[in-house]
Amino acid sequence: MANRVVITGMGAITPLGNDVVSFWEGLKKGKTAVGPITKFDTTDFKVKNAAEVRNFDVLKYMDFKTAKRMEEFSHFAIAAADEALKDSGIDMEAEDPYRVGVIVSSGVGSMQAHEREQTKFAKNGKIAPLYIPMMIANMASANISIKYGMKGINTCIVTACATGAHSIGDAFKAVKHGDANVMFAGGCEAAVCPSGVQGFTALTALSTNPDPETCSRPFDKDRDGFVIGEGAGVLVLEEYEHAKARGAKIYAELVGYGATCDAYHITSPAEDGSGAGMAMIIAMKEAGIMPSDIDYINAHGTSTHHNDLFETRAMKYAFKEDIRNISINSTKSMTGHLLGGAGAIELIACVKSIEDSFVHVTAGSRETEGEMDLDYTFNEPKTRTIRYAMSNNLGFGGHNASLIVKKFEE
Repeated sequence: MANRVVITGMGAITPLGNDVVSFWEGLKKGKTAVGPITKFDTTDFKVKNAAEVRNFDVLKYMDFKTAKRMEEFSHFAIAAADEALKDSGIDMEAEDPYRVGVIVSSGVGSMQAHEREQTKFAKNGKIAPLYIPMMIANMASANISIKYGMKGINTCIVTACATGAHSIGDAFKAVKHGDANVMFAGGCEAAVCPSGVQGFTALTALSTNPDPETCSRPFDKDRDGFVIGEGAGVLVLEEYEHAKARGAKIYAELVGYGATCDAYHITSPAEDGSGAGMAMIIAMKEAGIMPSDIDYINAHGTSTHHNDLFETRAMKYAFKEDIRNISINSTKSMTGHLLGGAGAIELIACVKSIEDSFVHVTAGSRETEGEMDLDYTFNEPKTRTIRYAMSNNLGFGGHNASLIVKKFEE
């Protein structure tokens, strides 16, 4: 018999704030965190804006020597995991460490390490001894487990912008099928750097709109690309009886996960939306619900032409006419696109939306067009009871992930 999987802790490092409370309060206020890039000189760059993490002090989470042996994506991941662990109340001394696992992944690892070390290598043929273990994407999961003594399942899912959602989905399966009692799951990214910005600019994927208030405007007729963000989100997924036995606070129940591939194109989603739509259908089937049961969808909603149009088609493919009764929004309108971290902070937004009966605004978006005729929560947020919420993420390569979270009921 499958286990019930509940969420008992959450942690977030985001452009809107460095904990779950400030992240959620920023979303509720409809406050964009996009602004001029401060991490490097953008004089020769077409793209001037990003959603950077601000006022982050890594020394709150580790000593200086330990911090120097990690890259920023790992710093963000450990900080989010630290908050999630404290929030959950889990005492690792009381747990079987081989029944506590970690799947916290990054889509690209450290682009900064590549820039820094390859420049040195080209100049003098030397490279830092820890270049490889600091740079590789699995080190977020590894560093969390090393810090907290979590010896169970420990993997890294790399599926571009679907990374965080797939990580949570795989962790969900591990708890559901009895391979772990507790999983720390989510995603992280720190790619606001010259090669990251220039790489996505060369793909014509980033917005060149100079206005921070409107450059990330998902589902808007004037959208012209996404805004790169950074940060991390970690959720504690726990087997229900295990959580109940230790008297844990339960935020919500994770009930469905769908994963598919478009098998179509390296950057564009399938034009008819069938791949992403099928991920949504699979997630609903696992949750044992009908399309009419979903109240709210946190869309991938990147603010690119292809994504927003084809994702709209995907939602129509999965929900048919029931999509007309569902509130949809995009957290990326305020946080930018956290790449590997997006799915995690967006699932946290779903949990908080259920908790507060609140659907945040899709900030910066004013007017949609053509086929994009759904309720994207433009102009103002709304209050509504949410029993089931869905979070969708789509990654380069055609990777699709859909997660469904339910209001907790005994």
